[in-house]
Amino acid sequence: MSLTDYFTRRAEFDIFALEEADLGAAAALHRQRFAAAWSDGEIHGLLSQETVFGFVARQTNANGMFRPAFGGFVLSRAVAGEAEILTIGVDPRYARSGLGWRLMQAAMREAAVKGAEALFLEVDETNQAAIGLYGKLGFRKVGERKAYYQVRPGERSAALVMRLDLR
Repeated sequence: MSLTDYFTRRAEFDIFALEEADLGAAAALHRQRFAAAWSDGEIHGLLSQETVFGFVARQTNANGMFRPAFGGFVLSRAVAGEAEILTIGVDPRYARSGLGWRLMQAAMREAAVKGAEALFLEVDETNQAAIGLYGKLGFRKVGERKAYYQVRPGERSAALVMRLDLR
């Protein structure tokens, strides 16, 4: 491999359990991706709950000279036979690379392990990329919350409620 190849090769990611050390990066990504962002304290508060779990996509082919990239994360909750995706975000530099799919797969597997029979999520009706991903994963629309998300001051969009049967 040439030096140019080394510096231009695509980042490779693996999925790991979300840990306290990831909270700052998760909060920074959440601020970048969402208008009503959560702080690392809010994410920590959720993650400290017994029913909440999460995963992170971390670069695995970085060497010691570079800080491994934080590609994205998902935060979920499983209670009483149901689970929900609380939030998911992928760094825009790695959009359409499969990280969202892999993070969702990890959350879906863990929800099933925790006894969930169905997995729910809410998505902004204007987020066509996310809606497409969820559709490919087998989610279907089961409801809608009108004027749920604030897009800009004075402008709101609906949240689509989607469900996936895990069993």
